[in-house]
Amino acid sequence: MSVVRSAVTGVGAYLPEGVVTNADLAKVVDTSDAWIQERTGIKERRRAAPDQPTSDLATEAARRALAAAGRRADEVDLIVVATTTPDLTFPATAAIVQRKLGAGVGPAFDVQAVCSGFVYALSVADGFVARGLARCALVIGAEEMTRLMDWSDRGTCVLFGDGAGAFVLEPVEGEGTTDDRGLLGFALRCDGTKTDLLYVDGGPSTTGSVGHLRMAGNQVFRHAIVNIAEAIEAACAAAGVQVSDVDWFVPHQANQRIISGVGERLGLDEDKVITTVAWHANTSAASIPLALDTAVQDGRIKRGDLVLLEAMGGGLTWGACAIRM
Repeated sequence: MSVVRSAVTGVGAYLPEGVVTNADLAKVVDTSDAWIQERTGIKERRRAAPDQPTSDLATEAARRALAAAGRRADEVDLIVVATTTPDLTFPATAAIVQRKLGAGVGPAFDVQAVCSGFVYALSVADGFVARGLARCALVIGAEEMTRLMDWSDRGTCVLFGDGAGAFVLEPVEGEGTTDDRGLLGFALRCDGTKTDLLYVDGGPSTTGSVGHLRMAGNQVFRHAIVNIAEAIEAACAAAGVQVSDVDWFVPHQANQRIISGVGERLGLDEDKVITTVAWHANTSAASIPLALDTAVQDGRIKRGDLVLLEAMGGGLTWGACAIRM
């Protein structure tokens, strides 16, 4: 039986030029390169220029993804942007990206699930593409997390960076098996009782300000290992595959200790795990497409590979997705 799935036909990424090393941070907060690397695995992160909004990063990543897919901007009929750091309260950053790309009129909106945003956005776009409501969709994760930092808080300001990544999704017919190219299975979760573990202390209807990121790091770490592993197993079950079948694991790049902990819990070979946290830090919703693009560009991830994505963020939200590239 013929089945239509949403296939990833192009990936692209963009990092702003500004590099902030651990040594740079040690000049403004009580920390050190050794302290940061030991606890997080991070060596450096990117920081957007003051006049460079999130939509600029998103637009450039989208252009590169479209080029990889061999598509033009005027063919795009859906844009979903996952972001916690929009240009404006409204309109959606996706609408601004649509204008900057020169894409035609069509649905364009943002998804807010913090670090889990890209997985959530993929599931939303899949609902359009696999059902014939879009033929060429852009799913973008774009963040400027440095805008949310309290630079006196060494527990958070060392963790985050800026960047953007994008996928082009197009409908592809298959036979309804796990060998089909496309998005095979999802698992999405949220536990709103744990909002106080990771949040920003500002917003339009409360403080009227942007606010700063606040995190109970130890508690987030404990929840991450268990919750992410459960979602991965659920996504694999939904896809009809085993974790052992996975060719590449592309986790949210939050912290090397979390990435390693999840991999160990699931029995994943560390050689199959894509990690870019050392150079990108935690770019929230942008981290998965940034990491996947890195592995595509260097030749590790190839057409036909089974790839597993996962993320966890404020909400607490978390989720996973299995993709046949």
